Amino acid sequence: MERVKVTVAVTGGIAAYKAVEVVRQLQEAGFDPHVVMTRAAEEFVRPLTFAAITGHKVISSLWSEDAGASGGEMSGIEHINEAQTTAALIVVPATADILAKFANGIADDFLTTMYLATTAPVIMAPAMNVAMWQHPAVQFNLATLKARGVHVVEPGAGYLACGMVGGGRLAEEAEIVAAVAEALSNAAGTATATNDLAGETVLITAGGTREPIDPVRFIGNRSSGKMGYALAEEASRRGAKVVLVSAPSALPRPAACEFVGVTTAAEMREAVLAKLPSATMVIMAAAVSDYHVAEVAPQKIKRNGARTLQLEPTTDILKEIVAERAPGTMVIGFAAETENVLANGREKLKRKGVDALVVNDVAGTETGFDADRNAGTLLTPEHEMELPAGTKAAMAARILDQLVVLRSAPRERVTAR
Repeated sequence: MERVKVTVAVTGGIAAYKAVEVVRQLQEAGFDPHVVMTRAAEEFVRPLTFAAITGHKVISSLWSEDAGASGGEMSGIEHINEAQTTAALIVVPATADILAKFANGIADDFLTTMYLATTAPVIMAPAMNVAMWQHPAVQFNLATLKARGVHVVEPGAGYLACGMVGGGRLAEEAEIVAAVAEALSNAAGTATATNDLAGETVLITAGGTREPIDPVRFIGNRSSGKMGYALAEEASRRGAKVVLVSAPSALPRPAACEFVGVTTAAEMREAVLAKLPSATMVIMAAAVSDYHVAEVAPQKIKRNGARTLQLEPTTDILKEIVAERAPGTMVIGFAAETENVLANGREKLKRKGVDALVVNDVAGTETGFDADRNAGTLLTPEHEMELPAGTKAAMAARILDQLVVLRSAPRERVTAR
């Protein structure tokens, strides 16, 4: 069977030596890896190493052929040819520099020019110092790339080459190879069958609402909006008209979605009810505050000893949507739990009267609030479906897969209360 060509791009970080093992494992998985290197990467690993393993010329310049392995002459404009003939572009390691260049469309060498020219799936495996990884600029660039559909293999935590311990360590080689296989599988599915939400108007909420205490302080939560934004992007890719009602989030606004920005629970309620009549599916992924401050101070409260805040419950938006929706409109809720996860999820499913509920454990730090990965269980009155740990983009796809199945159920099952 003919091997699938993929391009492994190696950039200038100390983890570049691990790209050699990634290339080898890609070969074992049935791929035909070709290698592109930045000039900085050549300071860590020589092109001859990759050429010897792959049997292909290694490319590192826009302007001339690079030494490596025997191969034919360059055909046409090489970066365009490479961009058009590869099934996937895999960047390992992805440095802070290359993340910034990709996010901002800078094309000053072979790799960055190829990235702008390819329509193949792009998989990036970042690796860098923990302080660099946590820097807001790096995280913003990551969020931008994810919003554009780039697959990011999140780094792990551990001992780093710089001597520090923390996040930023390159993901395991097997995890990177698995991400490549998953991205290509998803791309194949997208090409053949992902218009399954065409004709649907999907109303999605995201982020964590903020309830003011005074002009400068508020009560909030740790929700980043990543899950709701991933759902919006996936639903849009599947052909739905998407309306995203979002509480404050640092994420870039997803393209091809109608966006409504809100801050408080009351503002979210107003926006959701205004859009509800046209929605055929509602996914309430936002973390809406359960309480608001009874009396908001008109001026900044000065520090002066202990102070007590009187809290009042906010309106139950989810329950109101269920009561106000048009016949046939599906409503899906989310439940963040820290204990008795499934039992509490089942109780909320029944109490709210929704068609389905995604319940997840947010007690840890690897998945859930403000993390890039998530896991949980999708509950319906009749079934329980595991949502295994993965990126929030992958979880969004799994959730929508299940909702498409649920949508195909008899209408009375969807609307009965």
